Amino acid sequence: MKKIFLAAVFAASACLPAAAAKPAKHAPKAPPAKVYEVRRVAVAPYSGVITPAAAEFISGAIDRVNAPGGADLLVIELDTPGGLDSSMRVIIKAMLASKKPVAVYVAPQGARAASAGVFISMASPLVAMAPGTNIGAAHPVMIGGSPLGGLGGKEAGKKEADPMEAKVLNDASAYMQSIAQKTGRNAAWAIQSVTKSVSVPAAEAVKAGVADYIASDLPDFLAKADGFKAGDFGTLRTAGASVEYIRQTRRQSFLATITDPNIAMILMSLGAAGLFIELYNPGLILPGVVGAVSMVLAFYSFQTLSANFAGVALILLGFVFFIAEIKVVSYGLLTLGGAVSILLGALMLFNEPSMGGLSVSMHMVLSAIIGLIAVVAVLAYVVARAQLRKVVTGIESLKDKKGLAKTPLAPKGKVLVEGELWDAESVSGDLPAGAEVQVTEVNGFRVKVRRA
Repeated sequence: MKKIFLAAVFAASACLPAAAAKPAKHAPKAPPAKVYEVRRVAVAPYSGVITPAAAEFISGAIDRVNAPGGADLLVIELDTPGGLDSSMRVIIKAMLASKKPVAVYVAPQGARAASAGVFISMASPLVAMAPGTNIGAAHPVMIGGSPLGGLGGKEAGKKEADPMEAKVLNDASAYMQSIAQKTGRNAAWAIQSVTKSVSVPAAEAVKAGVADYIASDLPDFLAKADGFKAGDFGTLRTAGASVEYIRQTRRQSFLATITDPNIAMILMSLGAAGLFIELYNPGLILPGVVGAVSMVLAFYSFQTLSANFAGVALILLGFVFFIAEIKVVSYGLLTLGGAVSILLGALMLFNEPSMGGLSVSMHMVLSAIIGLIAVVAVLAYVVARAQLRKVVTGIESLKDKKGLAKTPLAPKGKVLVEGELWDAESVSGDLPAGAEVQVTEVNGFRVKVRRA
């Protein structure tokens, strides 16, 4: 038995080298990481509300980068309180369709990417934030909502949710989720920013997977972007890249300024005041020209912001009441009706869903109304004063004027007043020719006189 055991051990040991000699199976080699070389970086700074003018600028910058000979990377340096939903979607469509990476850098320090800015950031494969910045609060609102909506107290809290607002909220949540999932960001936080208006500072945004890193300035942004994996574009290589800036044209800057509800209200009020003055005193030219141009610009702004026609009509009706106050004695009723009409028109002026940042300030509305009332009051005072002023020309101006009796007045005859002969009738008895008289009343082309 001992010999048999030793033979078995010897046979097993002889087989070990043969087993060890078999080649090991290797796992398949992973494909090499995709590298995206960035030699030129284009920076498009934008600060302000997301309006059609903003969409035109940012979309144009994306198109410029994707054109032949364009830069390899576009950085949107963003600082926005929000804006129109429609304009935001135009920008996001352009970003997602871009053949080159579009990064978002929330800067400078103290900037924010709120409301529509959150959606735009979520659509980017690379998001960085400057220190002291924040991102969030993407709850959609209606920019035509009443500024008095928050004053309802407990009763307002009991009010049932508006079905229209619920539809807008659900649509925004689904849109945010789809964007976050595509770019690999924290979809749960993104949805909370829409449903609960969650907002976080830069450091927490990086921890939550909302932003990728914090960069103090653009060179720091590019330095940290070197080696960053930007989704399907691959690993970025930004070392030594040159930087060029894409600025807004003067036209885009001008349109961005006037496409603001508050600016539009100012233009409308300025236009109305100019037209009031021109209608009261035709021929001044300048007030009429300024008023007409301001009114046209205001209408352009309202049209761009999808203003409600009924709201615009109420505002115009209020202006008509103000004009009528100058011509008609209504003891202030027309002015009161005009103020109420403009206020109601401003409250229902817009019906476009907004991602925050766009609203008609109640202070602006009240200031515009008070300013218009002041203009109407001044013009009404001037009109009243002119009507009460003593007549200095024409037949009516003869009253109380002195003259001479050219013929005896018994009691009728001729008198010379202001170098003209008039048929006259004496109210103080018969007067001889040459007597000094004074006009007491004018009836057509006949005057009544008395002894002066």
